[in-house]
Formats: sequence, C-alpha cells, structure tokens
Amino acid sequence: MQASNSSDKQDAPGARTFTESARRAQIVAAAIEVIAEVGYSKASFARIARHAGLSSTGMISYHFAGKDDLMREVVVEVMRVAEAYMRPRIEAESDFSARLRTHIESNLALLVEYPKHLPALIEVLTNVRGDSAGLGEFVGVTEEMNRVLAERMREGQRVGAFREFDADVMVHAMRGAIDEVVGRAAREPGLDVTACGRELAEIFDRATRNTAP
Repeated sequence: MQASNSSDKQDAPGARTFTESARRAQIVAAAIEVIAEVGYSKASFARIARHAGLSSTGMISYHFAGKDDLMREVVVEVMRVAEAYMRPRIEAESDFSARLRTHIESNLALLVEYPKHLPALIEVLTNVRGDSAGLGEFVGVTEEMNRVLAERMREGQRVGAFREFDADVMVHAMRGAIDEVVGRAAREPGLDVTACGRELAEIFDRATRNTAP
C-alpha cells in the first residue's frame, strides 16, 4: 500500500527516530479511540490532540500530512492488529467449515480484545469519499478481502464441504452480520459479543455446510 501525499520524512519510516515513531503510534491510538467514540466526522485534530495529551494540534500536523494521512494510518493499524490476531487462529483449523466459523468468531473476539478498533475502521471506511486518494485504496483492499473469502467458499464447494450458493452474496451477508454486531456493541455496552459470535458462526455454518449424503 502506498502512502498518500506525505512528506519525505513521513514516507520514510526507517528515517524516523524512536521518539517520532512512538509519537505517531500515540496519535494513531488516540485517533482510533476518538473515532470509535464520536464518529469520523467529529474526529477533529483538536479532539485527537486532547485525547492524546498533546499541547497542540501542531504535533499531529508535524507527523501527518492531513486528516486523510492520519486516517490512512488508522486503517493500516487496525488491519495490522486484525491480521495478527485472526490469521493464526483461522490457519490452525484444518477444514473449510471450521475455518469459516473461526473467521466469524475471531472477528468478534477481536472486538472484545480491542473494543475500539473495529468501530473505528467501519467509521473510516463508511465515510471514505471516492476522491480521497489516500483512503480510497482501502475500499479496494476490503473488496479484495471479500473476493478472497468468496473464493475460499468456492473452493469448499468444489470439494463438497459447502453446498451450492452464491459465494459473493454469502460473504456480504456474513460481513454485514459481523458489522451489525460491532454497531450493536457500541449501542449496547452489556452485549455479549462472544455469544453473538458463536450464534453467527452457527448460522453461517448451517447456511453453507453441505448436508447431502
């Protein structure tokens, strides 16, 4: 993934000092918290600076070329955390149905472990505009992730693990169901997200599994 209109300093992580890298990470972490709490549109530099304990928004502007640049790093960080959390759990499973269940359950287990990350990601991607070059690339990334998941479902169909269905429709239904739980968790603090994950995993297992003799 290529960075958007950043300065040479911002585009060259290897050139940053430890302090600069730590400050950028602090700002991104604060941005995730603020976006999850007040939404994308209200996530101003002023709010983020206050949340991060910074003396001024100038500290954010020093490290990021603008809001798009900062939001890009928010998306990168959430995706990094999600990948590190989910991939080993999914790959530990040996059959298609178990991997599908684990994909759903680990998605929502991630929400329990990192309650602000997924809400922030959904907020940013929902508010991306087509003319936002720095963020538009992530729309393509999420579409590619859906495409890969649909292809895995088709592989399961080819070997007889899954019944016949439209894989693209199933992926979007599953993604929508997971995102709905993320939204509910924000509105209902006492929601048992783990139980929701198990229930969704059971629903989509039944919806996809090949029960033919």
